[in-house]
Amino acid sequence: MKTGRTLQESDSSVFQPIGLALLAYGVLVGVLMFLWDFEPEPFDVQETARSVARSGPDIVTGDVTASTLIRVMRTLLEKRGGYLSNDIFPPGVLMDNIPRWEFGVITQSRDLVRAFRNDFARSQTQSTEDLDLIVADPQFHYDTESWILPASESEYRKGIDALERYLNRLSNVGKQDAQFYARADNLRDWLAVVEKRLGSLSQRLSASVGQLRINTDLQGDTAATQSTATPDMILVKTPWLEIDDVFYEARGSAWALVHFLKAVEIDFMQVLQKKNALVSLRQIIRELEETQAPVWSPIILNGTGFGFVTNHSLVMGSYISRANAAVIDLRNLLEQG
Repeated sequence: MKTGRTLQESDSSVFQPIGLALLAYGVLVGVLMFLWDFEPEPFDVQETARSVARSGPDIVTGDVTASTLIRVMRTLLEKRGGYLSNDIFPPGVLMDNIPRWEFGVITQSRDLVRAFRNDFARSQTQSTEDLDLIVADPQFHYDTESWILPASESEYRKGIDALERYLNRLSNVGKQDAQFYARADNLRDWLAVVEKRLGSLSQRLSASVGQLRINTDLQGDTAATQSTATPDMILVKTPWLEIDDVFYEARGSAWALVHFLKAVEIDFMQVLQKKNALVSLRQIIRELEETQAPVWSPIILNGTGFGFVTNHSLVMGSYISRANAAVIDLRNLLEQG
């Protein structure tokens, strides 16, 4: 009996430190998850331009938009907890809300850097592309979940470096090898992409409760065809486990877009005033700012449209949808003479 008690005491003395270590690790992971579940605060785009651009007391056309894109990408990488989308260890691998927020931000950033490369920095279709923007565009389109050889962060930083080189040349009034053309057609082309992004997010958010939708894929063109036949009525419903993912992706997308639109308001001020479109742009910003209100619920609720429990996705979808409608109106104003 004495030997048995000795063995039991020996076993308990071995497992007790292991148990305490696991408990401490679990508490540490929980604390870090709480601290890293954080969305950055908005920033002033004009102050950012003054601090990032090197054009002296007066900023040149394009400084605000370019510096805002740089600041947004830096925030993505340097916020509390850093970049989480490619984490393979706890707590990052256990989190999904902030990684989806990051995906929304990077999607809008990718669209804007491509607009820089294809439109803003080119005077016409036959003009040459800016060499630094040729680098920045594909770097921002790198895989969001690559954690090594190379890591996503390192590729995005290369894109930021290239964009900073472009901004330095743009801000140097003594050189003319970098340009930003604030024209109505350039702005309209970028807004066309924004319109599609917001339209897609609006549909995905609305599908949180499931909808039976009429197929309108080929409407408006009697000669239109598609690859495979689809039914006249389509049931669209977001899987239950993906509802919060879509919500936070939309929230991140709106956060980035608010900053980009505020920057565009400054750089395209003359164009917007001439087209009498400044109020329309500000209405889009106002709708998107409403999507950034604090979420007091610990989970994203998915009640029915007129049910007892709220539906966060439908509320978010309402703001996104109104912003999308305002973007359509803005593009129409810019198209008018």
